[in-house]
Amino acid sequence: MPPSSVDTCEHSDLPVTSRRVPRLPGPAERNSRARWGIRGRALRRLSPVDRDVLWLYLSTRTGIWLTAYCARWLFPADPATHDPGSPLAPFQRWDWDHFLHIAQQGYFPGRAGPWQPGWDNREAFFPGFPLVLRAVHFLVPDWALAGLSISLVSGAVAVLALARITRHYLYDAEAGRRTVLFFLLSPCAVFLAVGYTEALFLALALPAWLAAQRHNWPPAMTLTAAATAVRISGLFLAAALAVHFLLTLRGTRDLRPLPWLALPALPPVLYGWYLQAHTGDWMAWKHAQERGWYRTFHTPWEAWIHTWNNAFDQAQSTNYAFMFQAELATMLIGVALLVVLARKRRWPESVYVALSLCALGTSYWYVSIPRAALLWWPLWIALAAWSLRSPRFKTAYLCLTAPLSTVFALTFLTGRWAG
Repeated sequence: MPPSSVDTCEHSDLPVTSRRVPRLPGPAERNSRARWGIRGRALRRLSPVDRDVLWLYLSTRTGIWLTAYCARWLFPADPATHDPGSPLAPFQRWDWDHFLHIAQQGYFPGRAGPWQPGWDNREAFFPGFPLVLRAVHFLVPDWALAGLSISLVSGAVAVLALARITRHYLYDAEAGRRTVLFFLLSPCAVFLAVGYTEALFLALALPAWLAAQRHNWPPAMTLTAAATAVRISGLFLAAALAVHFLLTLRGTRDLRPLPWLALPALPPVLYGWYLQAHTGDWMAWKHAQERGWYRTFHTPWEAWIHTWNNAFDQAQSTNYAFMFQAELATMLIGVALLVVLARKRRWPESVYVALSLCALGTSYWYVSIPRAALLWWPLWIALAAWSLRSPRFKTAYLCLTAPLSTVFALTFLTGRWAG
């Protein structure tokens, strides 16, 4: 027979044009598959508990964004306005202005500095967060959105590390979930969702603590040094990890990691050197806090009395008086936590909390203690452990703190002082 006008395959009775020929993916499709493959492998590395924790984290972030949306419409600065303003405006409050100015202008733009009247005392803030903000700004052009992106990613890292630290202590997956739940619904949790330092600090400090629990000292102290560049609280963490290292020497007798313990002191030294070069004062950051936030040294009882008077003696408007009341309550919680940790002989955690309380409790009055309590991760672990022993505690905690969390969020998002 003469050959057909349509060629046939040697081992098939079907013409070539009627058979399905596999299509090779193009470069764009191959790249897309590779990216999804990397993401898939990353997701597979997360345990079911980790995924639950991230789902809880994203759910609470959605709740805060919804609260910010409502705050714009219901509580504008001008009650007669018809324009609620930018969706990001509620997140740009108080300390955010300092971080933004440092990232945009540096610490001493032109000839400005603490020698001028009306200076904003921006050198009180350590350079870690502004440096990260400036770097992220290259990828996210809007400054406010860049700050929120830092906190969003940092907070996710922090809650994953917090859940794993909890499992290290309590050997219970449910305890990890519950610790994160208590942490994310705590009264000042809104500060984890705004362009502030708390989320970034915890994203460095908690993995550092986790690494130290595994006796992996180089990454532990490197992360602690990075945390110290974000907040002076990093030095409290470094002291706690030094105590932990000394306790481990009883079993390991290994002094090789000892030099790593000095690494967290490097960022404050470098920052002090920078300040000295521009102001002639190695401790200019501390003196800026004294000028701007009354953080001059006073005895603990003097600080308590000054705070009490401003909370209950009608020396302040009701908004500020309420926040001073919150300062007093949180100080009592911190002291109770310290007692519990000492009784359980958790000496590293005791050192961390004690140094924090000393720094916060020896100013003219208490400032930002409720916000600083976010950094006391032993508190959230202790509450989770308590809830496992007493089933009703979880319900009581959520019923009390969920309204407070909303109140504090609205206070901040509407431009009022929230600690």
